[in-house]
Amino acid sequence: MTYAVETRHLSKTIDGSPILNDITMSVKQGEIYGFLGANGAGKTSLMKTLYHIITPDAGTITLLGERVEKGNYPVFSRIGSIIESPVFYQHLSARENLELHCGYMGAGHERIGETLAMLDLSDTGGKAVGKFSLGMKQRLALARAFLTRPELLILDEPINGLDPQGILEVRELLRQINREYHTSILISSHILDELSKIADTIGIIDHGSMLAEISMAEIAKKGMNLETYYLELLGGSKNGVKPH
Repeated sequence: MTYAVETRHLSKTIDGSPILNDITMSVKQGEIYGFLGANGAGKTSLMKTLYHIITPDAGTITLLGERVEKGNYPVFSRIGSIIESPVFYQHLSARENLELHCGYMGAGHERIGETLAMLDLSDTGGKAVGKFSLGMKQRLALARAFLTRPELLILDEPINGLDPQGILEVRELLRQINREYHTSILISSHILDELSKIADTIGIIDHGSMLAEISMAEIAKKGMNLETYYLELLGGSKNGVKPH
C-alpha cells in the first residue's frame, strides 16, 4: 500500500497539556481522507505538525514517501495547503497574488487563468483582495493551493465562509481534482454531512487522540451513516460537531 500521508505515534505537549496524543494516521495515495473532529479536537494542530509549523515531541511523519524531519522539507513543493485563515497581499488582485505564489514556488504563470476560472474568480479583474468577501478569499486560497497541481492537498476547513452553493461547488471541484489529477486530499472539517459526501476514508479525532480510521464503505456495511457512527463512537455526545 502506498500512502500520501503517514504519521506514527505523533505526540505534542504545550504548557503541560497534550494537544496530540500518540496519533497514527494513514492516508492512501489517491483517496480523499476526511479528518473529523469538534473545534479544538486537534485537527489544525495535526496539520501544522505535518508541516513542522508545530514541531512534534515524538513520532514520525512521512509525506508522499519522504520522511519529514527538522530542516529537511523538499517534499513541500509537491503539496498544496490551506491551514487556518489564508493570508494574502490585501492591496493586490487575485491574479497578482497567484503570480507571487508562482514566483515563490518556482513555477510559470500559464495555469493562473485556468485556475481562477475553476474557482469562479476570473471576473475579479484588478479588484484588491482586501475587498473580497470571506467566501471569495476562501476560493482564492483553494486556487493558490491547487495552482501548481500538487500531488497532495492538505485542507483545513476549506468550506469555512462559503454559502450553500459555494460549498456544493467546492465539493464538486475537489472530487474533480481527485478524479482527474489523482490528487490525494486530506480535508478536515467539523461538519459531518459534508465529509460524508466527499470522503473515501474518515479519521476521527477527539481531545488530541485518534479514535478511529474507517472507510465510508465500512460504515455503510454496519448499517450506519457517519453521524450515527460518530455519535456511537463518542458515546452519544455530538461534542461540537455539526451534522450539516
